[in-house]
Amino acid sequence: MKQLCIWMILAQSISGMAQSKEITAQGKVMDAITKKGIKAKIFYKSYPTGSITGRFNDSTFSFPIFGSSKYQITADAEGYITGTALVDPKDIDANSQVVRDILMTRKGETIRLDHLIFEQGKAIINPKSFTSLDELVVMMKENTRLVIQLEGHTDNQGNSKANMDLSQDRVDNVKKYLASKGIDKDRVKTKAFGGTQPLLNANTPEARALNRRVEMRVLKD
Repeated sequence: MKQLCIWMILAQSISGMAQSKEITAQGKVMDAITKKGIKAKIFYKSYPTGSITGRFNDSTFSFPIFGSSKYQITADAEGYITGTALVDPKDIDANSQVVRDILMTRKGETIRLDHLIFEQGKAIINPKSFTSLDELVVMMKENTRLVIQLEGHTDNQGNSKANMDLSQDRVDNVKKYLASKGIDKDRVKTKAFGGTQPLLNANTPEARALNRRVEMRVLKD
């Protein structure tokens, strides 16, 4: 009897450990500009094998993931370019969740790549940007007809020619990164604007930070 109790305690302990390892992937599907929810056809699969799959038809998603497998989530909605997110268990938060929202871009719109970070005053891509760029890679592989234009902007401080060169170097480096992941160079156009198209004209740190950006324009889908 004593031995049976020990086994029961061990079983409960193992079961509790298994439950504590469960991670939930969840997020929203939203318009990239308005941030309003979009009802979409959502498909997820383990990445890159695709051995585990699931579907939703909603503006939100939530599903359990186990172990160290990554997941690819794809959202399709009428009038929008297919959106993609990658879920990595390494990004788990204190609530045992990995939250990855999918921002959908309307066909013909220009979208700011908010998570694209460069070293200050340089064209070197910060490694923190790689996840969002990898999602762009997956999106372009899912949409094989997609042709984009990367448009580089700086603030309007300093030498105008230096700003133009910097914005060109930055979009060129993003293009090189996409090409290194298997995206045909002909599908990625680049254009530099330097500081000629500020979003805000105020001479404040906040305005200058907003003006320093890379935007993506869909040329063909």
